[in-house]
Amino acid sequence: MGEGQTYVKLSEEKLISKSDIMSLLRTYNCYHEGKNFQLRTREEDGQLILEGLLNIYWGLRRPIRLQMHDENERFRYSAAAVNRYKKGKKLYNHVLCRPSLGCDLGSLEEDDTPQLLRTRSDASFMGVQRRSKTHSARDLQRLRTHRFSINGHFYNHKTSVFTPAYGSVTNVRVNSFMTTLQVLNLLLHKFRVENKHDEFVLYMVHESGERTRLRDGEYPLVSRVLSGPCEKISKIFITESDLGEEVTYDVAQYIKFEMPVLDSFVLKLKEEEEREISKLTRKYGTLKSRILHHLEETTGTTDRV
Repeated sequence: MGEGQTYVKLSEEKLISKSDIMSLLRTYNCYHEGKNFQLRTREEDGQLILEGLLNIYWGLRRPIRLQMHDENERFRYSAAAVNRYKKGKKLYNHVLCRPSLGCDLGSLEEDDTPQLLRTRSDASFMGVQRRSKTHSARDLQRLRTHRFSINGHFYNHKTSVFTPAYGSVTNVRVNSFMTTLQVLNLLLHKFRVENKHDEFVLYMVHESGERTRLRDGEYPLVSRVLSGPCEKISKIFITESDLGEEVTYDVAQYIKFEMPVLDSFVLKLKEEEEREISKLTRKYGTLKSRILHHLEETTGTTDRV
């Protein structure tokens, strides 16, 4: 390494020079010009750090569990805000629960809770009073059975089950010093996911079908910059650790073919295999004959002596 040269970590063992990463970063930010996905840079203790938003696509096949309540985080509201909320709720119940609608207050109170006002990311603050609105009997039934969603990810409040739509995207703010493990923990914390981080892994999935796992010691933001800014070519997916599988570039080329074409490839490979077996059989058969002939000559010479 040259003296005075600044490097950025790709993993615990690999580095890339500052000049190379800055060239890639200019291309990356030019692609995202005018958008929130441009990356910022700063230097700290002589080390270059990239910061910005990282898109992660949901690739889960099984539902995940959400926390019903935050463990260490609670919102505190002023007395005025609490009073406004209570008055609004009383008015809401008074308007909805007319005898003509046959409404049950108990059921309304139960259905009033799954508004997912649990995290700062989902509901910034509760100081805004909800508007009172009347509903028909059909609307009330629809509200009771409605599944609330966060950015397209469906959440069932009663069972605390979170079903991310496959291929939908979310993002987290990270820097180039955050490892894959740290990025996973940040994503799970954002949605208050109860599942442990070791149940999931991150993959870089390419348009060609190639899938490369991001190891625990790698840095996803740096990997994103190295792969280029276009997410039509490559995306970072979160998948279950026991369902994900790496696919090399060579294998990915075959995956895209139709089954009849793949069958023909297999047939040709079998024919080539049989030819090689025949060739080797003949070769070693000839060698065996020569050895046996030599042994016979040696035995005959010994007997004459």
